[in-house]
Amino acid sequence: MDAIGGYFELELRRGEHYHKDAIRLNTARNCFEYVLIARKYRRVYIPYYTCEVMLQPLRRQHVEYTFYSIDWNLEPVETFNLKDGEAFLYTNYFGLKQDCVERLAKVYGSRLIVDNAQAFYAPRIEGIDTFYSPRKFFGVPDGGYLYTDCRLEVELPQDTSYERMAHLLIRADKDAEAGYSAFRENEDKLDNAPVMRMSKLTEKILQNVDYEITKKMRRANYMYYDRILNLENRLCIAIGKRDVPMVYPFSAKEGGKLKRKLIGDRVFVPTYWPNVIRDTPSGNIEIELSNSIINLPVDQRIGKQEVKKVIDLI
Repeated sequence: MDAIGGYFELELRRGEHYHKDAIRLNTARNCFEYVLIARKYRRVYIPYYTCEVMLQPLRRQHVEYTFYSIDWNLEPVETFNLKDGEAFLYTNYFGLKQDCVERLAKVYGSRLIVDNAQAFYAPRIEGIDTFYSPRKFFGVPDGGYLYTDCRLEVELPQDTSYERMAHLLIRADKDAEAGYSAFRENEDKLDNAPVMRMSKLTEKILQNVDYEITKKMRRANYMYYDRILNLENRLCIAIGKRDVPMVYPFSAKEGGKLKRKLIGDRVFVPTYWPNVIRDTPSGNIEIELSNSIINLPVDQRIGKQEVKKVIDLI
């Protein structure tokens, strides 16, 4: 039994997980690896425009992979006839491509794997293997949610996260710059981590989130950006009624210059993903997407005043 009495732990309320019926693992990439093992896939079609960490599970499980390209709508440019043992991985980019996910589900059926790392609120389609990365949306050090109908008959060990909390605590107590090196260290610690169950600490933090307020704030911030910047944005992706965005992707002709300006004014915009420029064939659209897209913050920590400041800087 748990200890009774004694000193207090971090004070958190006992709410519910948003993805109550999902398998709770330690990272999203390990959710992907779980699927590879359970389904015994031998080849996966994977987009050029994705994070290089998604290759870690493929390499560890010795699964072959073939890259495919997307267009300016962030949708695949071709359809593949999958053979036995093959799957198709699609990323729900920026949390804005649920309609595309649903179309691909009709094409590939249960051989579709949906990477919802950027789409925490996107619903799982019945029978489709789908995974999520809560740390892209909330202040947690790790964690992943997985929906699959193919379960492994093994008892996975449980991860621990208390040694990966430094960047979260430093930012809460000081500022973003002070905790950035600790954030980078945490990212490195997650590289090639074994497949484990979500830690108790990460679970408790995720049970503390007000998911409905977060959803409303992200959508409102996105739509405020879009009302002002839509005509200047080369990446015209309408937000659907069910979409909850991770960022507002703004494609500018001088994206690099503008990105440096924003960071200089302490508007910290992430780059997704540097590996795309290195690994994609010359002339592919993915290189232009990586160079031009500025990922403007829409998260629940900001409101109309902060969004207006970003727009004024642009």
